[in-house]
Amino acid sequence: MKVPVRRAAAAVAAGALVLTGCGGKSLEETGGERAGGGNALVIGSAGFTESEIMAELYAQVLADAGFGTSIRKLQNRELYEPALAKGQIDVVPEYAATLAEFLNARKNGPDAKPVASNDVDATVAALEKLARPRGIEVLAAGRAVDQNAFAVTAAFAKKHRLRTLSDLGRSGEKVKLAAGDECEERPFCAPGLRKVYGVDVTEVDPKGVGTVQAKQAVKNGTDQLVLTTTTDATLKEFGLVLLEDDKGLQNADNVLPVVNAKDAGRKDVMAPLDKLTRVLTTEELAGLNRRVDQDREKPKDVAEEYLRSKNLV
Repeated sequence: MKVPVRRAAAAVAAGALVLTGCGGKSLEETGGERAGGGNALVIGSAGFTESEIMAELYAQVLADAGFGTSIRKLQNRELYEPALAKGQIDVVPEYAATLAEFLNARKNGPDAKPVASNDVDATVAALEKLARPRGIEVLAAGRAVDQNAFAVTAAFAKKHRLRTLSDLGRSGEKVKLAAGDECEERPFCAPGLRKVYGVDVTEVDPKGVGTVQAKQAVKNGTDQLVLTTTTDATLKEFGLVLLEDDKGLQNADNVLPVVNAKDAGRKDVMAPLDKLTRVLTTEELAGLNRRVDQDREKPKDVAEEYLRSKNLV
């Protein structure tokens, strides 16, 4: 199962601090009690750029709908999923395939048969089936997708007439792939490129997923292909372009809200979130990431400007 670079921070081993809010106590310190109550909602953020932006977007559309909102930073999915199920937090931005496989492993063990696929409807249906018994309501998936993706330099793409991964396979070009060291074993990485697309991956250069070092290696020609994500905010900075996953190698990691079914699984909560989900695209989310990561703007300001531009607040 893949874990995009910006989500890696949300999957590290658990530390002593569980969930913290700005200026508040951790849920561990409060005995796990709800920070919200009444008409107040607690929005979870996993602490990496994209999750912080999504949490701000959720908080602001819900505030506009009349709710009191606060954002609580979360350390990892192993901790915030139970907190969501118990109602200690109300809303979290998530990714369909990744959460489906996380819950699948929780229920059926680490070697469970995969339930996620490149079919977003089937993946969300599988996720809903796993989430509901845990007290979690899954809202509709949107067009914004953050999943593994592969990029080459714009010059390399132009020279070999590449638009898709199928084009790369047909080109017969030998490529050295900058990626995480697990890429050689993961079915969605080097093995998938070889089997599904016929790409001649000669070597995996273990520079990480979407890291500066990995993208720089492709920019300077040491490597020809880099594993990154569809919402990578800095591709243009390195002169890189994504190749389309035209045969659907990657699972459907569409962005969607998940909520505590008891406290937030209500129409007045879900409707504003659904409205945002229907509007947000992959390209727009990448642009918001870029403004925070590259231009050093604040997630709160970026979220507010986007929502106003779409007449969502």
